[in-house]
Amino acid sequence: MQPQDVDAWPVGSVAHLLAISHRGSGQSMEQTPPVVLLQAVQKSFPLDHGRDLQVLDIPHLAIPLGSYTVVQGPSGSGKTTLLNLIAGITIPTSGHIRVSGTDMTALPEPQRDRFRAAHMGYIFQTFNLLAPFTALENVMVAMRFAQAVPKRAQHQRAVALLSRLGLSTRLAHRPAQLSRGEQQRVAIARALANDPPVLLADEPCASLDAATAHVVLVALHSLCRESHKTVLIVAHDTAVLEGADQVLEMRDINRATGRPDGVDRV
Repeated sequence: MQPQDVDAWPVGSVAHLLAISHRGSGQSMEQTPPVVLLQAVQKSFPLDHGRDLQVLDIPHLAIPLGSYTVVQGPSGSGKTTLLNLIAGITIPTSGHIRVSGTDMTALPEPQRDRFRAAHMGYIFQTFNLLAPFTALENVMVAMRFAQAVPKRAQHQRAVALLSRLGLSTRLAHRPAQLSRGEQQRVAIARALANDPPVLLADEPCASLDAATAHVVLVALHSLCRESHKTVLIVAHDTAVLEGADQVLEMRDINRATGRPDGVDRV
């Protein structure tokens, strides 16, 4: 799915922002090297009686540098597991996952955590904001963990990100004092805090109404295109599809049946 001519989209829409960013690039998605590469990746979870449940079997998946990619699929199709594997939160049963040339499967967990903090932002479906902390503190804590932003610049960067997302008057508010749309924008700011080249988003609009989802998506795409991020979104709704560089279906990239394998030992 390629962006259309910029004049074909309503001004201010997600697709309009994306079309502007592609104008004059002179390079198609097929010509762009992958920043995320999966090769022969399988993921299974153990069941009882020696059986395994295979949820992912992906022979090949490439996410081009600087692209906006959406992976669609129904609930239970393995979308969140796919993101968690790319992020290094969990590891595959077999196969290799490379992010920015680094083989995530070869890193021990502490190194995966450090790599993820510095190179990937993750927007969780449930936001995962820290309830006792303010919006500003939620963004700053991400920078303190990764140590990718100098300490003297962390406060200024957090304020700038939240302000860019329309939250300049909500800096001292805790998550319970924010609307769901505002919480999602704090989560976006936190994901971008360390200026990661890759942004992963798990159902970013699943709990938002249509109007709020549009505001969140426009803000997300505007920030990511301005800073040339690679964006990978998994979703089952259609709100995130507008203007995507490529739209992939889980059923086309994943050969796993979702049925238990193995023989009962009983």
